[in-house]
Amino acid sequence: MKAAPFEYQRAATLPQALAALANAGEEAMIIAGGQTLVPMMAMRFARPALLVDIHGLTDLQVIEDIGDMVRIGGTTRQADCLASPIIAERVPLLAKALPLIGHQQTRNRGTVGGSVAHGDPAAEIPLIAVALDAEIVLRKQSGERSVASGRFYDGPMSSIREPDECLTEIRFPVWTKQGSGGGRVGCDFEEVSERRGDFAVVAAAVQLKLDQGGACERAAVAVGGAAGTPVRASAAETVLIGQRLDDQTIAAAAATIDDAIDPADDSHASAGYRRRVARKLVARTIAGAAAEAFRATP
Repeated sequence: MKAAPFEYQRAATLPQALAALANAGEEAMIIAGGQTLVPMMAMRFARPALLVDIHGLTDLQVIEDIGDMVRIGGTTRQADCLASPIIAERVPLLAKALPLIGHQQTRNRGTVGGSVAHGDPAAEIPLIAVALDAEIVLRKQSGERSVASGRFYDGPMSSIREPDECLTEIRFPVWTKQGSGGGRVGCDFEEVSERRGDFAVVAAAVQLKLDQGGACERAAVAVGGAAGTPVRASAAETVLIGQRLDDQTIAAAAATIDDAIDPADDSHASAGYRRRVARKLVARTIAGAAAEAFRATP
């Protein structure tokens, strides 16, 4: 199939893009990398009257360490994040997830902001954003607002972003201070997919901080592909915090996952399969994150 007819406007500046969105309202859609939107338009799942192209806005192509957060501009390519030493050192959970996104060609064009804005419940970057309590910055002509990632999604590929708003950046919290001691951080990310490069059937993301005695001081556990949105598994985190992460504690945390998720049956997997895989992946990623934290230099 081919896309339905549409108008196209390539924005030279962010104010120009925001003006176009304000004028067109719900009839407009934003394109940056186009790795998801273009196929959806070709199949006519998306039929915008106006396509506003922001991929050339270089002021939104940024990876910046701002102390307790790393700021990533909305049009920053996924491949640039994968190659960034800032991401590798300061947001290692994102660094571990990025190689599993599609293929190299996908990451060369795909943007971080586009993935977060699209909000596929099985996508890697939205899952990391939810796991780490990232802040999502939205801008329109009348101003700017910051939304916690846990409140951003309200359904499958649906968010609270208004039609005239553009996602301009994502701010990922940093758990470690450069050159500081007092605790060790480890993380792990795993997913199961039908083929390498496909969207995950189920994914799990875990980041842990251990205190000097080896007990869990802070935990982030999240699951993707097992509900309409990425899920933060707060009950599992509660089980882990304050405990030494032995097999019994890890199993107890993984056992809480059934109550956190709401998987569906589809052509890729049954709900029962997704539940079993979610429990296994959460247990495995907790163990992997704990092992990495133990190896880390406090």
